[in-house]
Amino acid sequence: MAYTAGKPKLAPDSNELRQRIPGWGVDLDPHDRPAVPKENFNPSGTGAHWDFPDRQVPRWPREKSSEHQFLTPVFGTSCPPRGLSGAIRRYAYRYSEGRARHWLLLMLGDRVDVLESTVRDLLRGRPDNLIAEYGVQSEVTANGLRSRLGRGRYDVRRMPLELLVFAGLGLAVAGLVARGRR
Repeated sequence: MAYTAGKPKLAPDSNELRQRIPGWGVDLDPHDRPAVPKENFNPSGTGAHWDFPDRQVPRWPREKSSEHQFLTPVFGTSCPPRGLSGAIRRYAYRYSEGRARHWLLLMLGDRVDVLESTVRDLLRGRPDNLIAEYGVQSEVTANGLRSRLGRGRYDVRRMPLELLVFAGLGLAVAGLVARGRR
């Protein structure tokens, strides 16, 4: 069982492998192995000082993969699910981790979380400083654009599209804030 001190049997028996695979086990003699003086083999101990690790107490309902029987003993708490992004993430865990739908919904939840935090910061009156964070000022003062031109770099061809995306995002957020204040 997962998360226990006992290690499951991973490989077949040595005699079975020796019969099935020609040449298997030729290095079983310790005198033929170069790492023998450094090895410290203790077959009775796994190194675990517990049978099952102590469980972390969840402070809110946690998402759990459908492949697992229960929540892992330890989990991250840095980003609690909230708002629309949290609902999207919770919905993603209805699907198996082997499905693209699961991962695409998680990525969508991350993108929605970015938008939610941007709007939250705007409503608090402390918006992000996009000029400083995206390095726009260094493009002008540190010869950023001149170092790219004439070199066939892909980011030069992408710059007009980024300008449209960021300007459109800024206008959309500004429109939402203006509508919210009315």
